[in-house]
Amino acid sequence: MNIKIVAGKTKESIFEAVFFAAAAFSIIAVLLICLFLFVNGIPAMKKIGVFDFIFGLKWKPGSDLYGIFPMIVGSFYVTFGAVLFGAPIGLMTAVFLAKFCSEKLYKVLKPAIEILAGIPSVVYGFFGLMVIVPFMRNVFGGNGSCIFTASLLLGMMILPTIISVSESALRAVPESYYDGARALGATHERAVFCAMLPAAKSGILAGIILGVGRAVGETMAVIMVAGNQARIPDSVLKGVRTLTANIVLEMGYATGLHREALIATGVVLFVFILLINLLFNMIKTKK
Repeated sequence: MNIKIVAGKTKESIFEAVFFAAAAFSIIAVLLICLFLFVNGIPAMKKIGVFDFIFGLKWKPGSDLYGIFPMIVGSFYVTFGAVLFGAPIGLMTAVFLAKFCSEKLYKVLKPAIEILAGIPSVVYGFFGLMVIVPFMRNVFGGNGSCIFTASLLLGMMILPTIISVSESALRAVPESYYDGARALGATHERAVFCAMLPAAKSGILAGIILGVGRAVGETMAVIMVAGNQARIPDSVLKGVRTLTANIVLEMGYATGLHREALIATGVVLFVFILLINLLFNMIKTKK
């Protein structure tokens, strides 16, 4: 009996050490990434000037002008547009799947959404380049590669994330919420939207934040449809360059201060995503 107890404790200790090592590896990986970014990026900001780097309007490496404000604005426009497209559609789809969809239809729709999540971003980009860009060109004029096109494509890409997380949040709400609303005379629709949906708002917000994170960090699809013009646009039908696109397009041949400025762009992007996550945590804690 004592041998079994000792063996059980030994096994628990081994698994505890394995789980601790996995957690420590994740933390160390994040710390190493942060260390690399800040060690290589902060000196570049000092050389260029923090204000000139973040709020500068011109990006011309050949003239030693490294202003990333147009890329910051471009990233914000494209991400905001993607959420504007993706969040309402994703939320309504999640509500339908969780509370209105029949079992037979669910067996078809759920795998389709999972497949949508597994499509590589370059395939999305190719679809946008071959289908959405010509459509935008024919309907609105211009070359079709613009903020609106990129936002629409990114809105499609973040749908699986928002749908999956929001559906899980809705299914996690106790059925007593629904039963109580129905007992008070509410219709099925009113019980879902007025009782269950508010109760799941924390999880729904988490899904939207994850979608924002993917939209901000997306690169390949945006490069293919956004126009890649390093300027502040005056219309949603104008091309833009995002922070991620700026890094990918020029990192292959950049050297010296140019390369350091691209790494500093990664620092700004990292801080931007970190602020989004902190804001979400603050909202969640407050609620």
